[in-house]
Order: sequence, then structure tokens, then C-alpha cells
Amino acid sequence: MNDRATPLNGPLLGPDDPPAWRVANDGGRAPLLLLCDHASNRIPASLGTLGLSPDELGRHIAWDIGAAAVTERMAVLLDAPALFTGYSRLVLDCNRHPGSPGASPATSDGVAIPGNAGLTAAEADARSTALFRPYQQAVTDRIAGFIAAGRVPALVSIHSFTPAMNGFARPWHVGILWDQDPRIARPLMDALGAIDGLVVGDNEPYSARRPQGYTTAHHGTGGGLPHVLVEIRQDLIADETGVVEWADRLAAALKPILADPKLYAIRHY
Repeated sequence: MNDRATPLNGPLLGPDDPPAWRVANDGGRAPLLLLCDHASNRIPASLGTLGLSPDELGRHIAWDIGAAAVTERMAVLLDAPALFTGYSRLVLDCNRHPGSPGASPATSDGVAIPGNAGLTAAEADARSTALFRPYQQAVTDRIAGFIAAGRVPALVSIHSFTPAMNGFARPWHVGILWDQDPRIARPLMDALGAIDGLVVGDNEPYSARRPQGYTTAHHGTGGGLPHVLVEIRQDLIADETGVVEWADRLAAALKPILADPKLYAIRHY
């Protein structure tokens, strides 16, 4: 098995590997694009397992647990298309700026990633060419399709976070991440905050005002599109019951926000 940083020969993705991204509910009619940047823990066959065990590849370091399933269900509930990355964030985090230190980490949450050790600039670029660029181009193309049809789309990105990090138990059930555009974030926080017992983070456990992420900042903030990033605590969506509960909850909270025609305008804040 090859656990090297680059394939022994040939391209990163082989003929039996799935594409760098996929779409669900492609015919969704709403002016809304759902995004899932950390949807998969798959590793290209050419990279073996990156030197990791199956248990390690099942952890949060490899993907956002539960996020893809929540996004799939929300796509149906909201009648919207959804785009998903096809490979693990450990191979290349498609929600990081190309070339940034965390894009293909040598360690993640204390776990060494042998297949990423000593990654050269050429190797990093090969991963970007195979994975980051196709996914981000798919997002660009989908937005362009909306605009060409005379529709300004909203962007909703779904992520998940660990219940604890660095010894700190995170109290939030869900976090709403936003920078300056309040159009979706504020009413969504109000709607979720009205649910008894639900702890809602405002730019917690991460902040879109100190963004490390790429997708929402680039396409949403940069494009002036209404947008929001939602972080759900992973233990709440680790099984089908939790996935259904949270997809339904988020869809119900978003529907009245997305029903406002004034939302769909390009605005830079």
C-alpha cells in the first residue's frame, strides 16, 4: 500500500476514484445553493490511507461527521441543489486558501499524518489541481448559472464541530458564522435561539470575522451574495435520528428567511 504524499506514478485520481465533487438534488428549484466542504473521509487510491488507521480516518480530523447527511436532507426539504467535496480534508482541505499551512496538515488534533509529511510545493499544487480547483469551479459555475437566469442565489454552508477541543467542553449545540452580512445570520440565530434549551453560538466555536475558511468568504462575502455558515455539534448528528432532527430544524428555521424576496440581491457590507 502506498501511503506517500504523492502517487508512485500517474495522476492523483485514478479511473476507479470518484470525482473531486458531487451534486445532490441537481434539479432543485430554489434560488439557494447548499455547500458541504468537508463531506467525505475518502482518500484517493494512489495515496493509500495517508498512513492512518480506519479509526483515525473515521474521526473528525478527516471530515465533518454528519454534515453531508444533514446537507442531503436539507437539499430535499428546501428544494435546492447541494455541492459536496469528494475527498478528505486531510488530503486537501477545500475550505482553505491554496498553499495555506493547514490545507494538507502534517498533524491534526495531535495525530500525525504520515502521508502529508514533507509535502513539497509541487505536490501541494497537484492536490489543488485535482481537488480544490474542480470543487471551487463547480461552486463558481453553479452561482453563474443562477445569475445568468436572473436569480441571485443564497449560500448556506453546513459544517460540524467536535464537542470538545483542547480540553474545553464546547457548550453550543449549533454555531452561526458570519462576517458583515446579517441577512441570513441574524434571523437564523433569532429563530434557533427561540427554541427552548438550544445554545446557539454567534461566531462560535469559530469566527467568520477571523476567517481561515475559503468557500463562503470567497463566494459569499466576495460576491456580495446572502450567505451563512452553520456549524452543528457532531455528537448531535452522529446517527440518523440526529441527522433528521437537525436537518428538519434548520430547514424550518431557514424557510421564512429564504421566502423574503428582498434577500436576493448582491450587497457588499
